[in-house]
Amino acid sequence: MTGPTLALGATGPGPGAHRFSHSAMATVFEVLCFHPDARYAGQAAQAAFEVVDRLEQELSRFIANSDIGRINTLGAGQSSRVGPSTMDCLVIARWLYDATARAFDVAIGSGLESLELDPESFSVRTGADGVQLDLGGIGKGYAVDRMAETLEEWAVPRALVHGGFSSVLALEPPPDQEGWPLTLSARGPGPHEVLARLSARQRAFSASGTQKGAHILDPRTGQAAHDRAAWVALPRDAAGSPAAVAEGLSTAFMILSVEDVADLCRRGPGLEAWLVREPSEGGNRAALVHLPASGV
Repeated sequence: MTGPTLALGATGPGPGAHRFSHSAMATVFEVLCFHPDARYAGQAAQAAFEVVDRLEQELSRFIANSDIGRINTLGAGQSSRVGPSTMDCLVIARWLYDATARAFDVAIGSGLESLELDPESFSVRTGADGVQLDLGGIGKGYAVDRMAETLEEWAVPRALVHGGFSSVLALEPPPDQEGWPLTLSARGPGPHEVLARLSARQRAFSASGTQKGAHILDPRTGQAAHDRAAWVALPRDAAGSPAAVAEGLSTAFMILSVEDVADLCRRGPGLEAWLVREPSEGGNRAALVHLPASGV
């Protein structure tokens, strides 16, 4: 199967163009921005990266004393307090679980529905033993959302933020451009094939695929996801954390039928998807299916 990629098209260097990178959450986050003061732009990017580092300490299941690490040690009837960011992610995860008919499950079938979330007291109580959470992509998407807000707080609005280019958030575009140019590509044994070219402004994107093997499982059955690639786009004003929501949806869209994905796009304001559908799903060859948004 070809794997999905999101990539930045040619913007031209332009005056005031800057690029900064930082490793965290097992990927590389980048800030691409335009600002007349390179030193100030670097300080803004560093402030955004510090947000990512803080979130990793709270959200990573690999850090024993993180919020998620503590939840994963709870037995039935036990509870733990978490930070506001962790609670935000858990609320998003539960909404995605319901909206996708359990196709997206950060507990991978270990009992997400047994968690009782109390956003007012920032408390999580579990009603069953053995619940194991892995925020994975939505944690990364949430970090991208918060990075973007940090750049705006620093008055650096012309920016694009991404985490490994599987989670992308486009803010205001480069000077003299209507949007950030992005490409959707299929990665296979040969050269990348560009499937679509987009212009992005105030939109979040996510890409999911099986290029590393059948690593996405249907949490409802334990079976491997469709041999497919999926991209999702969501207007920034459609959700408080659009990159996090897009991450969850792109994973779910690896599992759901094309008809179910189309139904979600019809019901979700501004939600748009692209699928590389394999021959096993109908037809004689792989094909790109574009499921446009119904409206904003």
